[in-house]
Amino acid sequence: MQTNITAGLENFISSVFATARITRVEPIQSLWGGYGDLLRLYLTGCEHSCVILKHIRLPQPADHPRGWRSDLSHKRKLRSYEVETYWYAHYAKLCPRWCPVPACLAVEKADSHIYLLLSDLAQSGFGKTLQRVSASQLKACLHWLAHFHAVFLQHRGEGLWQCGTYWHLDTRPDEWAALDDAPLQQAAGLIDAALKQCPYQTLVHGDAKLANFCFANKATAGASGVAAVDFQYVGRGCGMKDVVYFLGSCLSDTACLQQHAALLDDYFGTLVPALEKYQPRINGQDVERQWRLLFDVAWADFHRFLKGWSPGHWKLNHYSETLTQRVVQRFLVGA
Repeated sequence: MQTNITAGLENFISSVFATARITRVEPIQSLWGGYGDLLRLYLTGCEHSCVILKHIRLPQPADHPRGWRSDLSHKRKLRSYEVETYWYAHYAKLCPRWCPVPACLAVEKADSHIYLLLSDLAQSGFGKTLQRVSASQLKACLHWLAHFHAVFLQHRGEGLWQCGTYWHLDTRPDEWAALDDAPLQQAAGLIDAALKQCPYQTLVHGDAKLANFCFANKATAGASGVAAVDFQYVGRGCGMKDVVYFLGSCLSDTACLQQHAALLDDYFGTLVPALEKYQPRINGQDVERQWRLLFDVAWADFHRFLKGWSPGHWKLNHYSETLTQRVVQRFLVGA
């Protein structure tokens, strides 16, 4: 991981903040698949004491963490960084305080790299990432998603993925071919079509797992308790795709079974009033009715990807398998 202050990095920062100087580079993490690094830069001589730099290296890495190395995988990853860069440059500023995201400070594109410079959420009070969440923290994430989906409902998503999420069927033919579940493989296209044909499409975050939410250091009245990062797979889709993926990222098998109905009620309890605020011409109750019908379909869609990509993954639990089997049976019997 890059931790030194290079001449190229110094030149970039000075082009953004004329009098700034980098005093320290702190590694946060490597990007998935060896495509670069996420760094915190400490600065003097400008209004930002520290900023976040996403340094994306464009040549194809030698290996993939789970063995899925291919030209298609490489092109998909490069496209994801193009989308994320476009998102921060053109869309991040549209997010209200109820679904905060980092601000885009600058972008530099070169043949060998992309520098994406962002505000540091920790400096804005969102300094905590968690591996486990309380009930109130879980609901805060669902409320973030509800406001995000309401703000961008029926948006065309120019410059983004025309079908959001990293597990979208059209971009995952290898995982579909590896799927050792013939009925699910047969139903995959029908499941995908049902989600695409929903009359209410929004922008979905596309990777709304717990690790991509940053929590407030302390509760503040009149503001969100959580912010979100990592918009590589943002694009159009049914909001249920984000909801099911998020719930699956932080709930156990038993918790999914026992809590999903109440949590879904909580999400829609925020979404419908948010739509009245942001989209007064859209019938929020009809959006809820349409999306509730696609909750299990969206779950089955992700289950399809995961079962082909990593058959032994912990998220392939009894709840997920049972729900998916019901969806498959419904689609194949009606096909």
